[in-house]
Amino acid sequence: MKILLCSKNENILKRWSTGLGSQNSVFEATSVETAYRIMKSNSIELTLLHRTMINEQQIIDMISAKKDTKVFVLSDRPRNEEGISCLRLGCVGYANSYIAHPRLNLAVQAVSSGLIWTGSSLMQHMIQTSSSRIKKTGDGETGRPAVLDKLSKREYQVAALVAEGLQNSEVAQRLDITERTVKAHLSSAYAKTSTQSRLGLARLFSTS
Repeated sequence: MKILLCSKNENILKRWSTGLGSQNSVFEATSVETAYRIMKSNSIELTLLHRTMINEQQIIDMISAKKDTKVFVLSDRPRNEEGISCLRLGCVGYANSYIAHPRLNLAVQAVSSGLIWTGSSLMQHMIQTSSSRIKKTGDGETGRPAVLDKLSKREYQVAALVAEGLQNSEVAQRLDITERTVKAHLSSAYAKTSTQSRLGLARLFSTS
């Protein structure tokens, strides 16, 4: 995968490059101008943008100019409001600039397969906001969505708790099962309900 790393901070560039490993073709840019030049001469599939390097309008311009390139923003001090703003602009991910190497690779794999990546704090915030908005406005159909009937009793329990914003460890503790079992039930629930994220489950349960 061809990935462009954009930051004025050499240490950040080195950190990201090391984390991504040799399985990807990595390019580096320390300015927006250089980033565009690299994009023009290479078929960049994903751009990791350091938030301190670029403003909101430049993010919009980059996404508009390079529609075939996915944009992932990383911030030194992640904030839920900023993360939501980036996703609304069309970014495929938002995370901490100092994200651990294993999670950086997971994030890249997720967005390359068409998913959206956020940190756990932002995801919980989005789930809670979505649930509160739907309940407050009465948006959505009443009654339990038929697709939830496809779930086994345990899958339903796991999915319902995840939809409330609980982390896997909290679900495991609540149901007295292992985190590995939680992940297995969650994967099955995603497949059966045709959802791809915790937020998707939250929206589904908000109508039930």
